[in-house]
Amino acid sequence: MAAAMAPTSLLVLVLLILCHGVELSAAANVTYDHRALVIDGRRRVLVSGSIHYPRSTPEMWPDLIEKSKSGGLDVIDTYVFWDIHEPVQGEYDFEGRKDLVRFVKAVAAGGLYVHLRIGPYVCAEWNYGGFPLWLHFIPGIEFRTDNEPYKKEMQRFTTKIVDMMKYEKLYASQGGPIILSQIENEYGNIDDAYGKAAKTYIDWAASMATSLNTGVPWVMCQQADAPDPIIDTCNGFYCDQYTPNSIHLLDVDDDDDVRHACRFLGFGDSVPYRPAEDLAFAVARFYQRGGTLQNYYMYHGGTNFGRTSGGPFITTSYDYDAPIDEYGLVRQPKWGHLRDLHIAIKLCEEAMVATDPESIDLGPNLIGDVYRAESGKCAAFLANIDNKTNATVIFNGKTYFLPAWSVSILPDCEHVVFNTAQINSQTTLPEMKYVNSDDQSSELAWKYVQEPVGISKSSAFVKAEILEQINTTADASDYLCLDITGNEPFLSDGSECTLHVESLGHVLHSFVNGQPTGSAIGSGGDSKVSLNLTITLVKGINKIDLLSVTVGLQNYGAFYEKQGAGIISPVLLIGKTASANLSLSEWTYQIGLQGEDSGLYDSGDSSVWHSQADLPKYVPLVWYTTEFEAPAGNDPVAIDFTGMGKGTAWVNGESIGRYWPSYLAPESGCEPCDYRGNYDAKKCRKNCGQPSQTLYHVPRSFIRPGQNKLVLFEEMGGDPTIISFTTRQIARLCGHVSENHPPPVRAWNSTNKSPVLHLECPRPDQVISSVPFASFGTPYGTCGSYSHGGCSSSRALAIVKQACVGATSCDVEVSIDLFGDPCAHVGKSLAVEVACS
Repeated sequence: MAAAMAPTSLLVLVLLILCHGVELSAAANVTYDHRALVIDGRRRVLVSGSIHYPRSTPEMWPDLIEKSKSGGLDVIDTYVFWDIHEPVQGEYDFEGRKDLVRFVKAVAAGGLYVHLRIGPYVCAEWNYGGFPLWLHFIPGIEFRTDNEPYKKEMQRFTTKIVDMMKYEKLYASQGGPIILSQIENEYGNIDDAYGKAAKTYIDWAASMATSLNTGVPWVMCQQADAPDPIIDTCNGFYCDQYTPNSIHLLDVDDDDDVRHACRFLGFGDSVPYRPAEDLAFAVARFYQRGGTLQNYYMYHGGTNFGRTSGGPFITTSYDYDAPIDEYGLVRQPKWGHLRDLHIAIKLCEEAMVATDPESIDLGPNLIGDVYRAESGKCAAFLANIDNKTNATVIFNGKTYFLPAWSVSILPDCEHVVFNTAQINSQTTLPEMKYVNSDDQSSELAWKYVQEPVGISKSSAFVKAEILEQINTTADASDYLCLDITGNEPFLSDGSECTLHVESLGHVLHSFVNGQPTGSAIGSGGDSKVSLNLTITLVKGINKIDLLSVTVGLQNYGAFYEKQGAGIISPVLLIGKTASANLSLSEWTYQIGLQGEDSGLYDSGDSSVWHSQADLPKYVPLVWYTTEFEAPAGNDPVAIDFTGMGKGTAWVNGESIGRYWPSYLAPESGCEPCDYRGNYDAKKCRKNCGQPSQTLYHVPRSFIRPGQNKLVLFEEMGGDPTIISFTTRQIARLCGHVSENHPPPVRAWNSTNKSPVLHLECPRPDQVISSVPFASFGTPYGTCGSYSHGGCSSSRALAIVKQACVGATSCDVEVSIDLFGDPCAHVGKSLAVEVACS
């Protein structure tokens, strides 16, 4: 999935841009050797991060790129999404969010390199893994194997993208930003299923890609047998044990079959997160063990607009707990902690590229790796991989404290500039501010249209069998309606009977004589559903309607294109004395909804909408619309769909994706999270027993000044008057730094080697207006809920106020020289919370 799906890298640091800036004006020679990528004859240590262009908007791209560069990235990594670029065979679309060339040029304008992952299989929790559905219907085709119809289409699209990039002179060999390309993706996870044909296919794919003469290296993610000159890369939560196939270049995706900067979110799941300390530990360990290029999947996750999410059951939010959140705001302390890590690694670059690391045994679970260049440059990484016990080690005759599950970086083999477990970066607490009033939604005037139950379109057709859904709809809609009308004498006497329906997924609703009788929903772990409903038929003619619904198509696994969806045989009516198999009866089929065909989501015809006076609530299959004013300011906008069931939403005709706030996560599984120890798919969860997603991002570019139109299709039943508009703002800033923390990395060349607590308002037009909490001593707790410990300096609050109030940013030295010593012989720290306005 994304883990098994997406490799990318992060990297360079603003403070070092003068020395290591990306030069895009002249053609560059990009090669590699056993240690690193070589750009114009110089080995480079690089950091990369994934940003997928269609998961944000062109208006957001420059800011996302700037924040990536400020965070220390050198490279932006993106997949290329075949399905959105060629929705109909031979007809291409590169407009709006799909403007790949504009995105690559924006990255270049921001001074960063690009890793273009063409695939064209991407996985990425994207619908159908990024393949267009028409590919499924080519006679004789079999995806991702030694199959001529598939290879023909794969080569045609790959060539199309390469030719586009060449025409725009975007490869580094032409003076552009693209320094790497990828062919295929995570095939090594599944190639055994394809037998001998897998190797034939991979060799062909490599030969095809290199024949396109891009002038830059090609990689394959997670492909141990990648043929020369293709670079194999690691794909996992931790890559410090990775051994390359034939070279020691290391494009590492910090991502696993279950993800990496964190993990994706599915409807019905609790929300995953990954502590900054552990992510930094994983990255530092990779560079410690010889890595020179790594990628964060994701650095900005973004939003699955429209029907692009895959899975199935992947949420509309693709936030990924990434350093830049779904809305484009930096997530602190993760963004800042990783920025500091990237600065520290860059300080080691000259020594790292000169030689392989020399490992030193420092004790049980204590490992040192030293890079010594002939020039005299020396850099060291000291790691404590024990997940419980802190340690003190002796290295080069000096003593160093290593917290459990941490790496210290010494750019001169003497002084610690960074430790992965000791966060100097501030923490920010974002909040959703509800627009206008606590009940602004009550001010909205809602109108509605009832979607007919059953068959309502002239395009409906009849078949005397149960049809597989994907083959029937070609994914033109989430919805397929099946209708059967008839008279079963032994069941139509008013007595009860059982309706039995099974489905491959993902959601199923039943209606008898126009009335809802029950629903069943699957999950990301098991998309299959089954209905066993007690129903009562009337005498004479009865009508049964089944509405089968998909929630994104499968995007991962061997032969996944052969996995079906929707209702399967048998469909049974079971009475007390007899039963009927309806599967071979005549069924009427309707693809999609009447409202979809008539364009209700973008309709300017007000005559079709009914007034609010008789607004139906908690009724299935209803279209709703209202107008709203653009929220003031420039803060990111979201809609809180609390009160709704399941459906899709559009703002001014732009789909903001599927909503499903009624699907709750399990009550269990959200135990306290300790960053120490291996991260996995089940570790570090929150919001158990709560909706997986209630807030849905509306990009500012979707919203016009003045009046805007919101349209919903509510599938299961809800109350739109409860919906609220919100803006995302940073509510509080906090910092917590101890006497044992290293000094700030930006002070590496400074004579002041004391730890410093740094706070900075999120916007340049803001100043620190108040200090709700400050304590030097033994404070404890988390941002927003700090408490004084057993000892606390009486001067702390006054000192912090004097240093910070009225300033955009402030630095406070963490030392007894400034605060006094409230408790001798006890380790002390400074915890501060401030507000900006």
